[in-house]
Amino acid sequence: MKNSILTLLSLAFFIVNGHTQVMEREIPHNNEVKLNIANTILIGSLELGYEHFLDQNQSIGVEVFFFDRFSYISDTDENRDFNATSVLLSYNYYFVNPAQPSGLYVSPFLKYRGGTFTETVDDQTIETDLNSFIIGIGGGYKWVHNDKFALGPYVNIARGFNNDVSTRFSAVEVNAGFSIGFRF
Repeated sequence: MKNSILTLLSLAFFIVNGHTQVMEREIPHNNEVKLNIANTILIGSLELGYEHFLDQNQSIGVEVFFFDRFSYISDTDENRDFNATSVLLSYNYYFVNPAQPSGLYVSPFLKYRGGTFTETVDDQTIETDLNSFIIGIGGGYKWVHNDKFALGPYVNIARGFNNDVSTRFSAVEVNAGFSIGFRF
């Protein structure tokens, strides 16, 4: 009988202790919508994102890139035109704790870009198919204010799998930005 009571008390202790640890990991807001304001201003690419936090240190994200382009290749020349849209899926790991919600993060991702790049050279129109899968990793720093507002710089490096893009531009692409987000 004593062993049964001791076993039940031990089990109750572990259940309560486990529940307390889960509660410590809960975050006040587990959703975030964000905008890469830097690329919207500098290159006219509209980059909207959503993250769902699994706990304080992990999230799954999706981003949509309207008016996307390869890296920072300019299309301000009237003979060049990017016509592309992309979708990015990411897993984000934050190096933060409850006392310090701001911090560094890393983010492996998969991206699909669809569209074309058209340029006119010597009165001849050349079109490059941008449809490709891209795999990469990013990292940055996110400042979190009042568990509601999040902002910070980041940089990504990725490898695309499209021979036309690799020939015209490069197989490796760099992207950076400054995101502004709201958690709810």
